[in-house]
Amino acid sequence: MASTFSFDFVSEIDLQEADNAVNQAKKEIDHRYDLRGSNCDMEFERNQQRITIKADGEHFVNAARDILIQKMIKRGISVQALDEDKPEMLGGVHVRQYIKLRSGIEKEQAKKITSLIKDSKIKVTTQIMDEKVRVTGKSKDDLQHVITLVKGAELDFPVQTENFR
Repeated sequence: MASTFSFDFVSEIDLQEADNAVNQAKKEIDHRYDLRGSNCDMEFERNQQRITIKADGEHFVNAARDILIQKMIKRGISVQALDEDKPEMLGGVHVRQYIKLRSGIEKEQAKKITSLIKDSKIKVTTQIMDEKVRVTGKSKDDLQHVITLVKGAELDFPVQTENFR
């Protein structure tokens, strides 16, 4: 039996689920009567982790974005993982908007998690490792309390756990 237990806090997006959400949103856009004739198109660029929405008017882009967000929520992707740029005019009536998918915990976010855990006085140690925060403790109960604490905290980014050992 191990004398210490650990797990990692991560912030990741399942790219296949994001791709599925984009495809579902495209189907709904094609069949929505209020979006007919809008030349609305949505594209998922997996290697850049970015979604591009193009349409003939900003209100059509906003409607397509709302449909995409609904599909993302149904697929279990947090809205906090979406980093939306402002819609930009391409010329004439054409409008484009980029939505980036954020993954990984940045340094400031990791510091926020570690300070939250240290302020709780739970007997665990935290360590920032690249885009993860490793939490180590002697009791599994303490680690589960930390998970509950961080998941219940109001953070501006999605958090998942992995490698619970």
